[in-house]
Parts: sequence; C-alpha cells; structure tokens
Amino acid sequence: MHRLAAFALLAPLAGAVALQPYSLETEARTNPVGLDGARPTLSWKLRSGAKGDRQAAYRILAASSRETLEAGKPDLWDSGRIASSETLGIAYIGKPLKSFQRVWWRVQVWNAAGAASAWSEPAEWTMAALDRSAWKASWIAHPDTSLRSGPLPLFRKEFSIDRPVRRALALVAGLGFHELRLNGKKVGDHVLAPAWSNYRATVYYETHDVTGLLARGANAAGLMIGNGFFNVAGGRYVKYTGSFGNPRVTFQLHIEYEDGTSEDIGTNTSWKTAAGPITFSCIFGGEDYDARREAAGWDRPGFDDSAWLRPTVAGQDPGGALRAQFSPPIRVQETFKTIRTTLPKPGVTVHDLGQNFAGWPKITVSGPAGAVVKIKPGELLDANGLVTQRSSGGPVSFNYTLKGAGRETWTPRFTYYGFRYLEVETTATVHEMAGEFIHLDAPRAGSFQSSKDLFNRIDRLISFAARSNLQHVLTDCPHREKLGWLEVIHLMGPGLIYNWDLRTFLPKVIADMREAQLTNGLVPDIAPEYVVFRGGFRDSPEWGSASVLLPWLAWQWYGDRQTLAGAYPMMAAYTRYLDSQAKDGLLSHGLGDWYDIGPKPPGASQLTPMGVTATAIYREDLKTLAAAAQLLGRVPGAQRFAAQGAAVEQAFQKAFYQADKRTYATGSQTSLAMPLALGIAPAATRPALVEKLVADIRARGNHTSAGDVGFRYVLQALREAGRDDVIFDLANEPTAPSYAAQLANGATSLTEAWDANPNSSHNHVMLGHLAEWFYSGLAGIQPDLAKPGCTHVRIRPRPVGDVTWVKAAWESPRGPIKVDWRVEGSAFRLNVEIPPGVAATVELPGRPAVAAASGAHQFEIANFR
Repeated sequence: MHRLAAFALLAPLAGAVALQPYSLETEARTNPVGLDGARPTLSWKLRSGAKGDRQAAYRILAASSRETLEAGKPDLWDSGRIASSETLGIAYIGKPLKSFQRVWWRVQVWNAAGAASAWSEPAEWTMAALDRSAWKASWIAHPDTSLRSGPLPLFRKEFSIDRPVRRALALVAGLGFHELRLNGKKVGDHVLAPAWSNYRATVYYETHDVTGLLARGANAAGLMIGNGFFNVAGGRYVKYTGSFGNPRVTFQLHIEYEDGTSEDIGTNTSWKTAAGPITFSCIFGGEDYDARREAAGWDRPGFDDSAWLRPTVAGQDPGGALRAQFSPPIRVQETFKTIRTTLPKPGVTVHDLGQNFAGWPKITVSGPAGAVVKIKPGELLDANGLVTQRSSGGPVSFNYTLKGAGRETWTPRFTYYGFRYLEVETTATVHEMAGEFIHLDAPRAGSFQSSKDLFNRIDRLISFAARSNLQHVLTDCPHREKLGWLEVIHLMGPGLIYNWDLRTFLPKVIADMREAQLTNGLVPDIAPEYVVFRGGFRDSPEWGSASVLLPWLAWQWYGDRQTLAGAYPMMAAYTRYLDSQAKDGLLSHGLGDWYDIGPKPPGASQLTPMGVTATAIYREDLKTLAAAAQLLGRVPGAQRFAAQGAAVEQAFQKAFYQADKRTYATGSQTSLAMPLALGIAPAATRPALVEKLVADIRARGNHTSAGDVGFRYVLQALREAGRDDVIFDLANEPTAPSYAAQLANGATSLTEAWDANPNSSHNHVMLGHLAEWFYSGLAGIQPDLAKPGCTHVRIRPRPVGDVTWVKAAWESPRGPIKVDWRVEGSAFRLNVEIPPGVAATVELPGRPAVAAASGAHQFEIANFR
C-alpha cells in the first residue's frame, strides 16, 4: 500500500467470486406469511469479490411450488431478461394471485460485462385474504358488553381433521390484543398483537402458518383477548379513557388438504366463551391474574365447555377495514434478572433489574392458593428506597394470585410499562423476579463502536430508549402515555434508520397519520389519535409536519416511491391546512422547541419564538412537497409549492433576520441552527451565524440550550459547517445538562429532560439525536439523499478530540456499508466496504474527495497529526 497524502486502493481479493444475488425479500420481508397486496414488490442484495462489479440486468422466476421453480418451469411469472441496475421494489406482474396462495421465486443477474450469476436460493411468500369475500369468519364477543377492564374473555372451538393436511393458515385479529392457542400451544411468539391502529379506519390481522400444530382427529382452537388501546376503561392510572367497544375477535383457520380440497373454520356463534383468569387489564394501569380461575385444558380437545356461553356476533363495528399486518411484530427481546434486592420496610422487597426498559415482570413463585403477589413497577426509588411512579404515572401494578400448585411462573399478556425496579409485597415465596424487554422486532441495521467508552455508553443509553419506544407506533414513553407523538419520528428518523431496518415500520406510521388527518387537512400531534388534546398539543406544525417529511424520508433513505405516492394527497392537504393558518407567510402557533432549557420548568419553548420553529418547518414542508410533486410528475403542483416556499422563506427572513446583529430572532441556538440546517440562511450570512452558534455553546460551558425540536438542527448545522469539534465537546461535557451527566446520575435509558429531572420520564428518545452523528459524523457514513435508495454514499469520517478509532456498519437497503478508521501515531488509516450497486465518494479529513467503486478499500494519510 502506498503511503500517499490521499489514498491507496486494495488489490482485488484473491479468488474473487462473481456477482451473486442474495437476501431475497418480498415487501421488505424475508419469506413473509400474510400479504394482501395484489402485486407484491421484490428486492435482493448483491455480493461480489470483484471491485466495481454492478448489476446490468436481472431475470425473475416465480412458481406455485419450489419443485416447479427449481425445475426451471415457472408457472406464475418469468420476467425475461430485464436491462436494469435496480434491485429494490420490483413489482410482481405475473399471473393474478389468489387468497392464501404460496409463491416461490428466485432471481438471476448479469453484470456490466454480460456475465450471468448463478440463480439465487429460492425465496417465498404467502398471500393472506385478498378481499373480504375470502373471510369466512364473523366478529364475536362475550355477551357481557359492559366496557370495563376485566375480567377478560376466553373463546374456544373444537373441530376434527379426517385426512392429511398439506398446509394450514390462521388469520386472527383480536381487539385490542389477542393470544391464539391451538391444541394447548401458543401460536407464534408475538406479543401485544395485532398492531394497534385507528380501529374505525383499519384493523390489522396476523397470519400464521400453523400446519405443524394440527393433528389428525380432534383439535381445539383457543383465544385470549385483551383490552389494549381498543377499550381503555381505567380503574387505575390512565392517560385517558375511551373505547371503540367491548373486546372482540375474528379468526379464520384455512386448511388445505393433500387431496386438493380445502376447509375454512371461522369464528361464529357456534364457538363458546367464558370469563378468563385475567381479572383486570388496562394498557396504562397494569394487569391482574387469578390462577385459581384457570380452566385446565380449555384450549385442548375434550374440554367440557357445557357451562360456557355462546358468544354474540359483534358485527363490523368499529368499522375498520381488515388488512394484513405488514409492520414487524413485537416480541420479547431480552430478559433482565434481579441484580440487587433490598428490604426498605417489613414485608416489602425491592428488586433492581439494573436497566430501565419497556416490558413486564416475569415471576416464579410458590405458596398456598389465594396468596397474592403485588408488584409495583417504577423507574426510580424515593428517599426511603421504595418504588416511586412520579416520573412514569401511577398507580400502576401487576398482581398475581396463586393457584397453589408448586412453582408457578407468570407474566402479564396485554399491557406493559417502563421500569427498572419492582416493589414486591407478598406472603408467597419468590424464587425469581425478572423483567422481559419487549419491543418491535425491527432487524438491527447498524453497529457503532469507538475508542471512547463514554460515547459507547451514550449510544447504549439512546438505544435503550429507542427500543423501549419502538412499539407498534413510536411512542414518547413506555409508561405514562404510550402515544405516537409525531415530532420524534421525523426528527429522530435518520438516527433510528442507521440503527434499525424501518422499511415496513415507516409505512405503518404514515398510514396512521393518513387515518388521523381531519377533513380540514390538519394532522394532529399524535397518531393514532386515541384522545384529543387541545391547543398546541393537537396542532403544532413541528409535530404534524411528520406527515410531509416522513414519506420523503422513506423515499430518500429506502427508495420507497410507493409509500410516497400514497402519502402525497395527505402531504398536500396538510400544507393547505398550514396555508390557512399562516398570516403574511408566517406561522406562530404550536409547542415550538419543546423542553428547551430556559429559566422555567421544561415545557413549551422558552428561548425561541414559536414563529421560528413553526415557519421554518412550514418552509421545509413546501420545499419537500415541491420535490415530491416533481418526482411524481405533478409539475404544476411542484411549481406552485416551490413558489409558496420561496415566499415563506422571504417572510421568514423579513420577520426574524436582524442584519445589524447578524442573527435570527432571539439568537437562541435553535433560532440560529434551523435557518442554517434547513438552507434558509443566505450563503453570505452563514459563517457569522455558525460562529454565533458556537459562541453561545461555548458561553454555556459546552452545553446546548435547544430542546426536542432544535437540538437535531443544532447538530446538523454544526456538522455541515465542519464543527464536529463542537459536537464532540457537547457530547463529552460531564456537567448537566448533558448525556454524560445523565449517565453519571445513574440513567440507563435516555431521559425526557436534559437534567434527568425525577418528575419527568426516564425513558424518552426525543433528545437522542447524537446517535445520528455517531454514524454520519464520527464514522462518516452519509447516504447521498439526492440519489434516493442509497445508490450513492459519501464516506466522510471526522476524527475529533481524543477518539482514536471508530468501527461502524450500516445495513443499507442494498447491502452493508462498513467503515473502520483509526489514528496510529501520525497516520490516519481508513478501511471502507461498499456493496455492489452503490457508488461512493470518500473524503478524508483535509483532503479532496475521491470516487470509490463497490468493494473493499484502504486509505491512508501518512502525516495526519
């Protein structure tokens, strides 16, 4: 390797392999079961041992069986050779698909030299119900229609199978949540299913392949149903109360036999129902379970259900269209065991699990029938060493009543909470007290490590908050509210995308916003909008603008044109609503830079005028909408939105720029950063604005004053100005308010308030923007957003402070992008890996940018320091 002031490239790898497709996906999922779109999209990634290798053409085969496919006889689709470099979102255009159909497919590619790859390994997908006529099931409910938190109903049905089964699919939607059981076993490992939604617009159902759970002869299906967000009746702590109706379920078992016949078994009035052992369940207040009420064998054949009731048919209320769930499920991801137990008062033990997370307790106990285990979860302890819920909302509890049958293990099923500590009061013997961490099962996309342990710990701090709040919506906190406040999803979007694959989650959030939009175009601050908050808590432009900015984010990062096109009417309607609220091109309502650091307790913006954040976001909405309209071929709209955006920008300049002081508005960090980061500030003014921003941070002892909205733009403005040194100092600052101070204060998950105020949540992701800088700044992985879908990436590592090495990887939609740099003596060395189909521009510190094709590369600056 040459020791150049710029770079040197590695020689091709020995025994380089040809271009090869792998990781085949349908609708951004691996071998999915349960698709209800008539034309699923297909994608794949590429690997090659040859530098600069790229796809020039592809051919897709699809068949009704794996044997037919591998025999080279595609009976559903043969695309033929298609001259294209695209590997994402290829629409299936073969023979029309049928409900419950199973499809096998594979792909072959050609490189630029015309060399063909081997065929990929086969992949598959399974259709769900393509239309309502495919459903052979009714909605059923317990005859007791009172809206309360318990007891919750059970449903069961026996059926017989008299011939060999080729395949069986179970389709189920329990509202609010369900647990499906077949022949005594739980189906799948999902929890808090299905995805919650605006049930009057959409009801999601899950599809499971249950072939292996059925038996010849007698079988039984059992269903447990939870309240979830469908029925919030209260009884303990609630953020709000409200109901779409009493709990209900629709379920269909589709059985295909080896003889070519099929049968559908669905919920109807022939089923049986009874009150179950869950005596109280509230999504906010906790859950109680009385094991003495268990009916042994209720989910198995042969159970005597003669005393059970017939269910009622619940009709189509609340009216939402049934749709196959496409976003990831929630699963138990990790278990935390007790690391320390204390006895703050007689009869009360407190179990420290060592980590603040979203989940529920898992207990193993023994004792006499009727003994009760009372569990109070919480994030913090009070001065007496007891659990306090002042940061998280209370009273919330989990209570288990023993049946007296040796060791009994239990977890709640239909609610969760954010906690680290469990306060336990019981006369039973506690053998184990642990906690299960539950969150969205979005695949991990990124990894970051550095030589600086503080930064690794901050990354972990943010990660726990992000995972705790990645549920079926991106919640603000996993306890007090559990609601989808929308500013976080677009402001934290890049930081989340670096860490998790959100290709199927972002469309779910976008669908929630479309369904929450009012007839006047307003997108409320939360979606789904289960409760109406007044004032800025319903109409803040920095929140509602997620309806414009998030679909564009999905396009830029993932190349998801389909979601963008579907969202365009919502985007246009929302900007029309903002137009109706603007006066002389300015907006001045909302929450502004929420939780900024001012003289008063945190809340609505204190340091930055509402007009600055609201109008700057309004301008960004119009700019984004103009670009989206141009992309989608809506040229007149693109011209109109661009003109409106220019007018709003002029109004912003006139209202807030103070030429004599060379500043914006109050000169707060947010007031300076947003015009810089959003491209509003004219080029001639930018150097002075950056210096003012830096000076304010320095004057505050390397602290930010920005809040929920502004902090992301502070980091973005500094990074774009090349002031990563200032970001380093912010991140490295040990005194409050800072990340390091939160860690020093004992936080294990990012807190809501910069100062870790015990009255605020200790599990919030809204200030986690440093996660984005770890990847885009320190590691320097920057997708070129002007070339959506990651066809081009910039590698711009920025070694700062005392960081001597960084290793980071991001699984882009086209394959892994890896960066590994280190400072050794006077040399700076960089290793980069780029997947086929992605071009790269590499910019070493202080050196001109150079182009790099796909493959592995090494770069070096011999005299770096």
